[in-house]
Amino acid sequence: MPLSRLTTPAVKTEATALWQLAWPMLVGQLASVGMAVADVAMAGHASAQDLAAVSLGASIWSIIIVTMMGVMMSVNPTVSHHVGAGEFGRIPHVIRQALWKALGVGLIALLAANAATLIFDHMTLEAPVRDMAKQFLRVVSFALPAFSCFRVLYGYSASLNQTKPMMVIALVALLLNVLVNWLLIYGKFGLPRLGGVGCAWATLACVWFNLVVMVWWMHREPVYRATWPFDRYEGPNWGEIRTLLKIGVPIGVTYFAEASAFGLIALLVAEFGSAEVASHQIALNFSSLVFMVPLSMGVALITRIGHALGEGDPHAARFRAWVGVGASLAFAIVSAGFIALFNQQIAAAYTSDALVAAKAAQLLVFAALFQLSDATQVSTSSAIRGYKVTRPPMIIHMTAFWGFSLPLGCVLGLAPAWFPLSPAEPMAARGFWLALVVGLTVAALGLTWFLDKLSRRRLG
Repeated sequence: MPLSRLTTPAVKTEATALWQLAWPMLVGQLASVGMAVADVAMAGHASAQDLAAVSLGASIWSIIIVTMMGVMMSVNPTVSHHVGAGEFGRIPHVIRQALWKALGVGLIALLAANAATLIFDHMTLEAPVRDMAKQFLRVVSFALPAFSCFRVLYGYSASLNQTKPMMVIALVALLLNVLVNWLLIYGKFGLPRLGGVGCAWATLACVWFNLVVMVWWMHREPVYRATWPFDRYEGPNWGEIRTLLKIGVPIGVTYFAEASAFGLIALLVAEFGSAEVASHQIALNFSSLVFMVPLSMGVALITRIGHALGEGDPHAARFRAWVGVGASLAFAIVSAGFIALFNQQIAAAYTSDALVAAKAAQLLVFAALFQLSDATQVSTSSAIRGYKVTRPPMIIHMTAFWGFSLPLGCVLGLAPAWFPLSPAEPMAARGFWLALVVGLTVAALGLTWFLDKLSRRRLG
């Protein structure tokens, strides 16, 4: 549909179709982030040191898993295009090769996570916090191969318009996570009191649970039978794997650029004490929870655009892209107002430490400021991926986060004496969060411009 023929009923119809695909994923994503919320809240009520250790370990863990999510996302547009074109017979081969790719990526990530524990030896940390952060990361690293394989099946199912499994599995996993956290963080029923490390064991159990139950669910549902990838063994096909990597690696780098801009803050402000780290983690955790709405709509947008392009209808693809961006912006307006009004109450819900809560409330004000740009950048980048175009968004994100956000954050947050424009006193986490507002705005403007250019060019 050309945008010139855009009508209110057409927008409502497309928005409804997008929401029907997105909402089960949203519930699943919220449940997954709810696991991180439970980790932070339950560790925070154990002690400030436990919360700081979990924050440091989770900062590296989140960078790794978000990067892996991006690399695995090559499945979504590839399968969506095959579905739109009616090429169902080609899908099983794609999934089998994507799982080989996932296994390799997961093992590399496991090694990288364990190597990353060395970072803590070069940071100014209390000894108990350093040791606990190392243990957290070592334990949770063994979830990474299962996580990468699960994301392949996640993308496969979403591209078939089957999003209910991710919702149900994530909700059950959330309950399991809270239970195991309670048992191991606080040492209930004679189990050892592991503190923050108990969160790592809970996450490990839940990730493997997700993978096993997802395979079981798909095996019993008839909708997967026409494209069932496990009907026979197939060895690695390096040509197919390279094709998937060509799409997925730029998305992974894109996700890494953004995740590192957020995740590295905990490491960079560690010298200011546990309260600064813990407050950053609280603000980041709640921001991540809110971010799941535009992210879920973005994943649904990849499927909707992929189907349209597979059917050979670039007008519908462009129309669906802008409806998705508009829907994300509408939600961002609401979320920005909510965070700005209730920042203190949100922070207090995470911790009983008054200093940590006060600092977190300040950071949540910055989170309110970047809601519009964050929703815009995730929806436009997802739409572009629906076109199976991944390198330009990667360049835009790298420029925004590594060219603007991180350097500006270091100047404002750390106030290096050698830089002439540094503030008189370091702003610590507040400086980095102010820089995030700048970086997300640059990304949103660049991606909006590119999506408009790309979608117009595909119209012929």
